[in-house]
Amino acid sequence: MSNDNFIIYEEEIAQIETLISKMLKGCEAKCALLVDKDGHLITRQGFTHSLDTTALAALLAGSFASTKEIAKLVGEPEFSVLFHQGKKDHIHMSLVGDRSILVVVFDDRTTIGMVRLYAKETAQELAKIFQEIADNKDSKGQGTGIDSNFADMAQNKLDDIFSD
Repeated sequence: MSNDNFIIYEEEIAQIETLISKMLKGCEAKCALLVDKDGHLITRQGFTHSLDTTALAALLAGSFASTKEIAKLVGEPEFSVLFHQGKKDHIHMSLVGDRSILVVVFDDRTTIGMVRLYAKETAQELAKIFQEIADNKDSKGQGTGIDSNFADMAQNKLDDIFSD
C-alpha cells in the first residue's frame, strides 16, 4: 500500500466501527481507537468520554514512531505490537497494514492474551478494508473519478464567488 493519503468514506467507517465494536465485546475491553501513523484519530469506540482522544492519538503514534527507531537499533525493521501496563488500565497497540495503529484500552476484567487474540483478528480485517480503499483509489487513477470532479467543481465555484 502506498503512503499517500486516501479518503475513507462513510461506508468504510461503518465497517471499521462494526469490527472494532465486535472486538471490544469479544475481549471485554474498555475502548479502542484507530489512529493513523501521523497521529490523527480515524475513529473510536467504547467508553472514551473521559479521554482526550485527540491528544492520546498523537502521543500513541509518537510512541510507535520512537519504538520503530529502537527496533532498528536492535536489528528489527519494526515492532508490530506494543503493550503498556498500568496499575488499573493497560494499553495494547498493534499495526494495521502500513499506515495505522489499533489501540485497545482495557483493565483487569480481561487478559492481555484475550486482547491480543481479538486485536490481531481485527487488525487483519481492517487491513483488508484499507487495501480495498487503496485498490479503489488506484483503479480511479490520479485526476479522475468523483473526488477530482468534486474538487474541480468546488474550485470553479470559489473562483466565481471571489472573482470580480
